[in-house]
Amino acid sequence: MRVTRVLDPANDAVSFTLLDENGVVAQAERYLRYLADIERSPNTIKAHAHDLKDWFTFLGEIECDWQTVRLEEIGAFIRWLRRPPGVRQQSVSVLPTVGHHCSEATVNRKLSTVSVFYQHATRHGLDRGELVTFGERGAARGGWRPFLHHISKSAPHSRRVVTLPTPSKIPRLLTPDEVQTILDACEHLRDRLLFAVLYDSGIRIGEALGLRHEDVAAAEREITVRRRSNTNGARSKSPHSRTIPVSAELVRLYADYLHAEYGDLDSDYVFVNLWGRPHGRALTYSAVHALVRRLRRDTGIDFDPHWYRHTYATRMLRDKVPVEVVSKLLGHASLTTTMTYGHLSSDDARRALAEAGWFITTTAAVTL
Repeated sequence: MRVTRVLDPANDAVSFTLLDENGVVAQAERYLRYLADIERSPNTIKAHAHDLKDWFTFLGEIECDWQTVRLEEIGAFIRWLRRPPGVRQQSVSVLPTVGHHCSEATVNRKLSTVSVFYQHATRHGLDRGELVTFGERGAARGGWRPFLHHISKSAPHSRRVVTLPTPSKIPRLLTPDEVQTILDACEHLRDRLLFAVLYDSGIRIGEALGLRHEDVAAAEREITVRRRSNTNGARSKSPHSRTIPVSAELVRLYADYLHAEYGDLDSDYVFVNLWGRPHGRALTYSAVHALVRRLRRDTGIDFDPHWYRHTYATRMLRDKVPVEVVSKLLGHASLTTTMTYGHLSSDDARRALAEAGWFITTTAAVTL
């Protein structure tokens, strides 16, 4: 069983499907096609396809039909995912010292995919009973509400109850010295500009790779992120455009890059292949990953491009930029999401309390 890339001849949209020895896995294809129809990103569809590949591979090994699965099989699937791929057969014992193959977060993501897959199948007539969800009053929280929800809002709602507890994982922030070290380790102005854009604007790496020259307003010192189809597969998560003020230094670096390296190249994209092949094509995710690996090796800093986004948000919150402004600049739909990007320390809390006069001793103060 394998995941394969497919191209829609009507609009050149990239998607993915699941194949077994008999061809396309029809039940998975219906769901993956649905994701493509509602314009989920290719990376999202690919991730769901790999999750379903694990699910159907597991069902094949235990000789269970996908339409007759019980809740007990979900527990067995979790155990199967946690075992190393080479010893997932039920008859093989694994020593306690062997680490888990899939993390808690990965297992929960795969369970979520399986749950949504069966919800989609239910809308097409499958009776799944209490397969992956359990009816509980008031369980639905936030997000999507069904049509006529106001009529049935007092009825029990379904939620996924099979999950693993996951430890919180906070991305490490980049210090100014680390940012400068990474910039100085870049061999080309293009690479220096890429990481400078991430640091100065907080945009996602996919949004940076999708930037066009028309998105850079040098006089106004602004860049605009727009959702559009890109030849390199880069994609903006938000359907709404947003404009972000940037520094004069970033604009000068962009001008230097155009003069010294970009030259008279005929391309709409800001970040392109200038030394690799195909020459002049938009820079890809894989090229950036290779660049990051080299910079990690050369600088000794184990960083990820997404860390710049968290660093940007935290810098603004520390500088007392209102959270609603930070949320707008990051392109978040919810202030709650923005707050998860602000990794303020105990020193930040102490400084805020001191500025609020919390530690000032008065005659009415209590002697401790």
